[in-house]
Amino acid sequence: MNIRLLSYNIRYGGAGHEEALTAMIRAAAPDLVVLQEATRPEVVEQLAHAAGMEHWGSRRGDSLGYISRVPLTASWHRPRMSRHAFLELAPEGTAWRVFGVHLSAVHAAWTERRRIYELRALLAAIGREQPGPHVLVGDFNTLAPGEILDFAKLPARLRALVWLSGGRVRWRTIQIVLDAGYVDAFRALHPDIPGSTFPTWDPQVRLDFLFVPGGFVHAITECGVVDGERAKDASDHFPLLTNVDVGVG
Repeated sequence: MNIRLLSYNIRYGGAGHEEALTAMIRAAAPDLVVLQEATRPEVVEQLAHAAGMEHWGSRRGDSLGYISRVPLTASWHRPRMSRHAFLELAPEGTAWRVFGVHLSAVHAAWTERRRIYELRALLAAIGREQPGPHVLVGDFNTLAPGEILDFAKLPARLRALVWLSGGRVRWRTIQIVLDAGYVDAFRALHPDIPGSTFPTWDPQVRLDFLFVPGGFVHAITECGVVDGERAKDASDHFPLLTNVDVGVG
């Protein structure tokens, strides 16, 4: 059994961009969509109906939501001191779990420290309750080791934040995930492709990731960035599409 899993930051709740978002989702033909910035339940419900998906979930003010054609159970977990809750999805008929992630935004030293705290809290919770097959997927708002952000191309507001935080950001969050034994699915399948997901009008950086424990990496048969004619109208992020063989494990 395979699940086509789409991760999509729909920007500011998605209001006013429902048609373009639906076009992007339908073109990808996913079974399950993990949404970030899905702060408007009425928009998530509309996207679910328009995409022909029976199951959906969203909580007003929380970033993470989902739409799905696969029956599942969902729960939101908010570690202490974390700005965002994590979303845990358990598709029926499989031992796999999907953990939706949206780490703190802003490219600055102090938010990288917050991202590290949030990520470690999630990894600790998974270690206690879900040591089996699972994926971490979403908008991590940080860079992988060896990948570069050209700060000169950031808006002036963001360049000022980088300067205020010391003029340099040590990108450590993704390395912590890798050190915990996870594999970056996109990079494992595409070692030589940039895979930039942000912004859609001038792609510069890869902020959207899917990680899987190393022992289950063979379950990932596809992982790629979805672009298209409606991408710029839909969001500032490209979605990430992954095929997971949930019969593995």
